[in-house]
Amino acid sequence: MKMEKTLVILAAGMGTRFGGLKQIEPVGPNGEIIADYSVYDAIKAGFTKVIFVIKEENLTYFKEHITSKYQDKIKVLFAFQTWQNVPSFVHIPAKREKMLGTADALLSCEKLINEPFAMINADDFYGASAYQIASKFLEENSDPYTYLSVNYPFYLAKSEHGKVNRGVVNIKDGYIENIDECTIYEEENKIIAENKKTKERKVILKEQEVSLNFFVLKPSIFNLIKEEFKEFWQQPITMDNELILTDVLKKYIRNKQIKFKAASSLSNWLGVTYKEDLSIFKEKLNKLIEKGVYPREL
Repeated sequence: MKMEKTLVILAAGMGTRFGGLKQIEPVGPNGEIIADYSVYDAIKAGFTKVIFVIKEENLTYFKEHITSKYQDKIKVLFAFQTWQNVPSFVHIPAKREKMLGTADALLSCEKLINEPFAMINADDFYGASAYQIASKFLEENSDPYTYLSVNYPFYLAKSEHGKVNRGVVNIKDGYIENIDECTIYEEENKIIAENKKTKERKVILKEQEVSLNFFVLKPSIFNLIKEEFKEFWQQPITMDNELILTDVLKKYIRNKQIKFKAASSLSNWLGVTYKEDLSIFKEKLNKLIEKGVYPREL
Protein backbone atom coordinates (compact mmCIF):
# COMPACT_ATOMS: atom_id res chain seq x y z
CA MET A 1 0.00 0.00 0.00
CA LYS A 2 1.33 3.41 -0.99
CA MET A 3 2.33 5.57 1.96
CA GLU A 4 0.21 8.71 2.44
CA LYS A 5 2.45 11.75 2.51
CA THR A 6 0.82 14.92 3.76
CA LEU A 7 1.88 18.53 3.39
CA VAL A 8 0.39 21.19 5.69
CA ILE A 9 0.62 24.75 4.38
CA LEU A 10 0.09 27.55 6.89
CA ALA A 11 -1.68 30.33 5.00
CA ALA A 12 -3.85 32.13 7.55
CA GLY A 13 -1.51 34.93 8.60
CA MET A 14 -1.27 38.46 7.29
CA GLY A 15 2.05 39.75 5.95
CA THR A 16 2.36 42.87 8.09
CA ARG A 17 5.76 43.93 6.72
CA PHE A 18 4.67 43.07 3.21
CA GLY A 19 1.51 45.12 3.63
CA GLY A 20 -1.15 42.57 2.72
CA LEU A 21 -2.00 38.92 2.28
CA LYS A 22 1.24 37.91 0.59
CA GLN A 23 0.22 34.25 0.58
CA ILE A 24 -1.99 34.95 -2.45
CA GLU A 25 0.24 37.51 -4.18
CA PRO A 26 0.89 36.37 -7.80
CA VAL A 27 4.57 35.63 -8.45
CA GLY A 28 4.55 33.32 -11.49
CA PRO A 29 4.15 34.21 -15.18
CA ASN A 30 0.53 33.01 -15.19
CA GLY A 31 -0.50 34.37 -11.81
CA GLU A 32 0.83 31.46 -9.76
CA ILE A 33 1.30 32.07 -6.04
CA ILE A 34 4.22 30.75 -4.00
CA ALA A 35 2.18 27.85 -2.62
CA ASP A 36 1.49 26.61 -6.16
CA TYR A 37 5.20 25.93 -6.56
CA SER A 38 5.31 24.29 -3.14
CA VAL A 39 2.54 21.89 -4.15
CA TYR A 40 4.26 21.24 -7.48
CA ASP A 41 7.51 20.30 -5.73
CA ALA A 42 5.62 18.22 -3.15
CA ILE A 43 3.78 16.20 -5.80
CA LYS A 44 7.06 15.47 -7.60
CA ALA A 45 8.51 14.29 -4.25
CA GLY A 46 5.63 11.83 -3.75
CA PHE A 47 3.24 13.77 -1.51
CA THR A 48 -0.37 12.66 -1.85
CA LYS A 49 -2.33 15.11 0.32
CA VAL A 50 -2.14 18.83 1.04
CA ILE A 51 -3.94 20.70 3.82
CA PHE A 52 -4.23 24.48 3.60
CA VAL A 53 -4.71 26.21 6.95
CA ILE A 54 -6.56 29.41 6.08
CA LYS A 55 -9.10 31.87 7.36
CA GLU A 56 -12.58 30.64 6.57
CA GLU A 57 -13.49 33.81 4.68
CA ASN A 58 -10.77 32.97 2.13
CA LEU A 59 -12.10 29.49 1.32
CA THR A 60 -13.99 30.41 -1.85
CA TYR A 61 -11.01 32.31 -3.24
CA PHE A 62 -8.65 29.40 -2.58
CA LYS A 63 -10.97 26.87 -4.17
CA GLU A 64 -11.73 28.93 -7.26
CA HIS A 65 -8.37 30.54 -7.96
CA ILE A 66 -5.71 28.33 -6.38
CA THR A 67 -6.39 24.69 -5.58
CA SER A 68 -8.63 24.08 -8.61
CA LYS A 69 -5.43 23.88 -10.67
CA TYR A 70 -4.20 20.70 -9.03
CA GLN A 71 -7.08 19.12 -7.14
CA ASP A 72 -7.00 16.23 -9.65
CA LYS A 73 -3.30 15.60 -8.91
CA ILE A 74 -3.27 15.65 -5.10
CA LYS A 75 -5.92 15.38 -2.39
CA VAL A 76 -6.75 18.89 -1.17
CA LEU A 77 -8.25 19.66 2.25
CA PHE A 78 -8.80 22.86 4.22
CA ALA A 79 -8.57 23.70 7.91
CA PHE A 80 -9.62 27.00 9.43
CA GLN A 81 -7.69 28.93 12.05
CA THR A 82 -10.44 30.38 14.23
CA TRP A 83 -11.11 31.30 17.85
CA GLN A 84 -13.23 28.20 18.49
CA ASN A 85 -10.56 26.37 20.51
CA VAL A 86 -10.27 29.17 23.06
CA PRO A 87 -11.65 28.08 26.48
CA SER A 88 -14.68 29.99 27.75
CA PHE A 89 -12.75 31.42 30.72
CA VAL A 90 -10.21 33.14 28.42
CA HIS A 91 -10.85 36.75 27.43
CA ILE A 92 -9.76 37.79 23.93
CA PRO A 93 -9.53 41.58 23.39
CA ALA A 94 -12.46 42.68 21.25
CA LYS A 95 -10.27 44.49 18.72
CA ARG A 96 -7.69 41.74 18.34
CA GLU A 97 -7.42 40.49 14.74
CA LYS A 98 -4.09 38.66 14.99
CA MET A 99 -4.47 34.90 15.39
CA LEU A 100 -2.77 32.93 18.16
CA GLY A 101 0.36 31.82 16.34
CA THR A 102 1.82 28.93 14.39
CA ALA A 103 1.17 26.34 17.10
CA ASP A 104 -2.53 27.26 17.04
CA ALA A 105 -2.56 27.20 13.23
CA LEU A 106 -1.14 23.69 13.16
CA LEU A 107 -3.51 22.48 15.87
CA SER A 108 -6.46 23.56 13.72
CA CYS A 109 -5.85 20.67 11.32
CA GLU A 110 -5.41 17.93 13.94
CA LYS A 111 -8.63 16.15 12.94
CA LEU A 112 -7.48 15.88 9.33
CA ILE A 113 -4.17 14.14 10.07
CA ASN A 114 -3.43 10.66 11.39
CA GLU A 115 -0.06 10.23 9.70
CA PRO A 116 3.38 11.90 9.84
CA PHE A 117 3.46 15.08 7.78
CA ALA A 118 5.52 18.00 6.55
CA MET A 119 4.61 21.58 7.47
CA ILE A 120 5.60 24.78 5.68
CA ASN A 121 4.78 28.48 5.44
CA ALA A 122 2.67 29.54 2.46
CA ASP A 123 4.90 32.54 1.79
CA ASP A 124 8.25 30.72 1.57
CA PHE A 125 9.62 29.15 -1.61
CA TYR A 126 11.74 26.25 -0.36
CA GLY A 127 12.81 24.53 -3.59
CA ALA A 128 12.57 20.90 -4.68
CA SER A 129 15.37 19.56 -2.48
CA ALA A 130 13.50 20.33 0.74
CA TYR A 131 10.50 18.20 -0.27
CA GLN A 132 12.72 15.34 -1.38
CA ILE A 133 14.49 15.39 1.98
CA ALA A 134 11.13 15.44 3.78
CA SER A 135 9.72 12.62 1.67
CA LYS A 136 12.72 10.41 2.38
CA PHE A 137 12.50 11.10 6.11
CA LEU A 138 8.80 10.17 6.12
CA GLU A 139 9.67 6.84 4.51
CA GLU A 140 12.64 6.01 6.73
CA ASN A 141 11.82 7.29 10.22
CA SER A 142 8.94 5.78 12.16
CA ASP A 143 9.77 6.94 15.68
CA PRO A 144 6.74 8.98 16.87
CA TYR A 145 8.88 11.52 18.72
CA THR A 146 11.63 12.11 16.14
CA TYR A 147 10.99 15.13 13.95
CA LEU A 148 12.99 16.87 11.23
CA SER A 149 13.82 20.48 10.39
CA VAL A 150 14.98 21.36 6.88
CA ASN A 151 17.25 24.39 7.31
CA TYR A 152 19.10 26.93 5.17
CA PRO A 153 22.28 28.96 5.65
CA PHE A 154 21.35 32.51 6.53
CA TYR A 155 22.91 34.02 3.41
CA LEU A 156 20.27 32.16 1.37
CA ALA A 157 17.43 33.18 3.69
CA LYS A 158 17.82 36.92 4.09
CA SER A 159 16.11 39.95 2.61
CA GLU A 160 18.07 42.73 0.96
CA HIS A 161 15.48 45.21 2.24
CA GLY A 162 15.44 44.87 6.01
CA LYS A 163 15.17 42.71 9.08
CA VAL A 164 13.86 39.14 8.95
CA ASN A 165 12.59 36.72 11.58
CA ARG A 166 14.34 33.35 11.56
CA GLY A 167 14.88 30.44 13.91
CA VAL A 168 18.58 30.26 14.77
CA VAL A 169 19.45 26.61 15.34
CA ASN A 170 22.29 24.99 17.27
CA ILE A 171 23.12 21.59 15.83
CA LYS A 172 25.18 18.76 17.33
CA ASP A 173 25.73 15.36 15.71
CA GLY A 174 22.93 16.00 13.23
CA TYR A 175 20.29 16.99 15.80
CA ILE A 176 19.04 20.39 16.91
CA GLU A 177 19.93 21.14 20.52
CA ASN A 178 18.32 24.57 20.62
CA ILE A 179 16.28 26.88 18.45
CA ASP A 180 15.69 30.58 19.12
CA GLU A 181 13.31 32.84 17.24
CA CYS A 182 15.41 35.87 16.33
CA THR A 183 15.19 39.09 14.41
CA ILE A 184 18.25 39.13 12.16
CA TYR A 185 19.77 42.19 10.53
CA GLU A 186 23.09 43.63 9.43
CA GLU A 187 24.83 46.31 11.46
CA GLU A 188 28.33 47.68 10.90
CA ASN A 189 29.12 44.85 8.47
CA LYS A 190 28.11 42.25 11.04
CA ILE A 191 25.09 39.97 11.09
CA ILE A 192 23.17 40.43 14.35
CA ALA A 193 20.64 37.91 15.67
CA GLU A 194 18.43 39.43 18.37
CA ASN A 195 16.43 36.96 20.45
CA LYS A 196 12.78 38.00 20.16
CA LYS A 197 12.05 37.11 23.79
CA THR A 198 15.17 37.98 25.75
CA LYS A 199 16.43 40.72 23.36
CA GLU A 200 19.90 39.22 23.72
CA ARG A 201 22.04 40.04 20.68
CA LYS A 202 24.77 37.94 19.18
CA VAL A 203 26.86 37.98 16.02
CA ILE A 204 26.30 35.09 13.63
CA LEU A 205 28.09 33.99 10.49
CA LYS A 206 26.44 34.15 7.09
CA GLU A 207 26.64 30.34 7.02
CA GLN A 208 24.61 30.01 10.24
CA GLU A 209 21.83 27.46 9.74
CA VAL A 210 18.39 28.94 10.26
CA SER A 211 14.92 27.47 10.35
CA LEU A 212 12.19 28.70 8.02
CA ASN A 213 9.42 26.52 9.46
CA PHE A 214 9.94 23.58 7.12
CA PHE A 215 9.32 20.82 9.63
CA VAL A 216 8.49 17.13 9.31
CA LEU A 217 6.38 16.20 12.32
CA LYS A 218 4.46 13.29 13.76
CA PRO A 219 0.90 13.30 15.17
CA SER A 220 2.46 13.33 18.66
CA ILE A 221 3.06 17.07 18.18
CA PHE A 222 -0.63 17.82 18.72
CA ASN A 223 -0.64 16.64 22.34
CA LEU A 224 2.52 18.62 23.02
CA ILE A 225 0.87 21.77 21.65
CA LYS A 226 -2.24 21.20 23.75
CA GLU A 227 -0.10 20.82 26.86
CA GLU A 228 1.56 24.17 26.10
CA PHE A 229 -1.78 25.86 25.59
CA LYS A 230 -2.81 24.86 29.12
CA GLU A 231 -0.03 27.13 30.35
CA PHE A 232 -0.64 29.77 27.68
CA TRP A 233 -4.25 30.24 28.79
CA GLN A 234 -3.12 31.18 32.30
CA GLN A 235 -1.64 34.47 31.10
CA PRO A 236 -3.58 37.54 29.96
CA ILE A 237 -4.25 37.51 26.23
CA THR A 238 -3.09 40.82 24.79
CA MET A 239 -3.39 42.29 21.32
CA ASP A 240 -0.42 40.35 20.00
CA ASN A 241 0.87 37.50 22.22
CA GLU A 242 0.87 34.07 20.57
CA LEU A 243 2.12 30.51 20.91
CA ILE A 244 4.91 29.89 18.44
CA LEU A 245 5.52 26.33 17.27
CA THR A 246 9.29 26.68 17.55
CA ASP A 247 8.90 27.54 21.25
CA VAL A 248 6.93 24.34 21.76
CA LEU A 249 9.59 22.33 19.95
CA LYS A 250 12.37 24.05 21.88
CA LYS A 251 10.86 23.11 25.24
CA TYR A 252 10.49 19.44 24.39
CA ILE A 253 13.96 19.26 22.88
CA ARG A 254 15.35 20.52 26.18
CA ASN A 255 13.18 18.06 28.11
CA LYS A 256 14.50 15.31 25.84
CA GLN A 257 10.95 14.24 25.00
CA ILE A 258 11.58 14.68 21.29
CA LYS A 259 14.54 14.40 18.94
CA PHE A 260 14.77 17.06 16.26
CA LYS A 261 16.92 15.96 13.36
CA ALA A 262 18.52 18.64 11.19
CA ALA A 263 18.96 18.59 7.43
CA SER A 264 20.24 21.28 5.09
CA SER A 265 18.41 21.93 1.84
CA LEU A 266 20.34 21.96 -1.42
CA SER A 267 17.81 24.31 -3.02
CA ASN A 268 17.78 28.08 -2.96
CA TRP A 269 15.17 29.61 -0.70
CA LEU A 270 13.14 32.51 -2.04
CA GLY A 271 10.85 34.72 -0.02
CA VAL A 272 8.90 37.95 0.10
CA THR A 273 9.18 39.77 3.41
CA TYR A 274 8.82 43.28 2.04
CA LYS A 275 7.09 44.70 -1.05
CA GLU A 276 10.54 45.49 -2.42
CA ASP A 277 11.44 41.77 -2.35
CA LEU A 278 8.74 40.94 -4.89
CA SER A 279 10.58 42.05 -8.04
CA ILE A 280 13.74 40.19 -6.96
CA PHE A 281 11.68 37.08 -6.25
CA LYS A 282 10.07 37.17 -9.70
CA GLU A 283 13.43 37.69 -11.39
CA LYS A 284 14.96 34.67 -9.64
CA LEU A 285 11.87 32.55 -10.32
CA ASN A 286 11.99 33.44 -14.02
CA LYS A 287 15.60 32.28 -14.14
CA LEU A 288 14.54 28.91 -12.71
CA ILE A 289 11.80 28.69 -15.34
CA GLU A 290 14.27 29.56 -18.10
CA LYS A 291 16.57 26.78 -16.86
CA GLY A 292 13.68 24.32 -17.06
CA VAL A 293 13.47 23.73 -13.30
CA TYR A 294 9.79 24.71 -13.45
CA PRO A 295 7.42 24.79 -16.42
CA ARG A 296 6.20 28.18 -17.61
CA GLU A 297 2.71 27.10 -16.73
CA LEU A 298 2.31 24.79 -13.74
